[in-house]
Amino acid sequence: MAGLYPVSHPQTLARASVRRIGLDDLRFALRKGLDDFVAMPTHALFLIAIYPVAGVLIAAATFENDLIPLMFPLASGFALLGPFAAIGLYEMSRRREQGRDIGLINAYAPLTGQSAKAIGVVALTLSLLFVAWLIAAMALYWTLYGEARQDSILGFLQEVLTTPRGWMLIVVGNLVGAAFSLIALAISAVSFPLIIDRGTEAGTAIATSVALVQQNPGTMVVWGLIVAGLLTLGMLPLFVGLALVLPILGHATWHLYRRAVMP
Repeated sequence: MAGLYPVSHPQTLARASVRRIGLDDLRFALRKGLDDFVAMPTHALFLIAIYPVAGVLIAAATFENDLIPLMFPLASGFALLGPFAAIGLYEMSRRREQGRDIGLINAYAPLTGQSAKAIGVVALTLSLLFVAWLIAAMALYWTLYGEARQDSILGFLQEVLTTPRGWMLIVVGNLVGAAFSLIALAISAVSFPLIIDRGTEAGTAIATSVALVQQNPGTMVVWGLIVAGLLTLGMLPLFVGLALVLPILGHATWHLYRRAVMP
């Protein structure tokens, strides 16, 4: 595995060069992600255990605080933070690729090393995007429903699925959510792996990630749809499916980075 890709050394780049990629590259990344997950299942499951737990807590808080209209924005928007949650997975794939120790103790080394500041800046950017999404979602709900309260999830679902006002909420909400998702994809498609691999600054990593999306819009939109679809499936059984989906996607993202960004 160590010879599969050229090994990079820490450096700061004005912007890394990106390649043209296609659907074959996406399939390759997913296959390699699954291969990494099979090779390191115990580590991966432990690394992302907090992710489904946090999802359940968010859902519980939503019901407890009578914020049912925010349940879907919270669940879907939480996926915006997924690239940061997968930091340990990128590092594990990198170490496995180089034939190095893949023990759990090393998985989050980037958070304490020279890359910590850049990782923090990108993570903060995604967190602000998450907050902006929640504000936009709540503003849309208030615009359509005013101060109306929802007493139960079933009642809210019936309202949303059977009334013109609810259909408007679904259509506009999904369009706005798609816009936020595209922004998040552009920011984080390869930014974290690039920081971990080469020690780049946050601005360089984000610029490279945006350039990749600009150069491969169709392929990256397909990648975004794959990620969104798998995360949605993972969220259905009370978020527990994310324990399988997130590690595969995390490892796959590392291999997509290796295919897409020139050494």
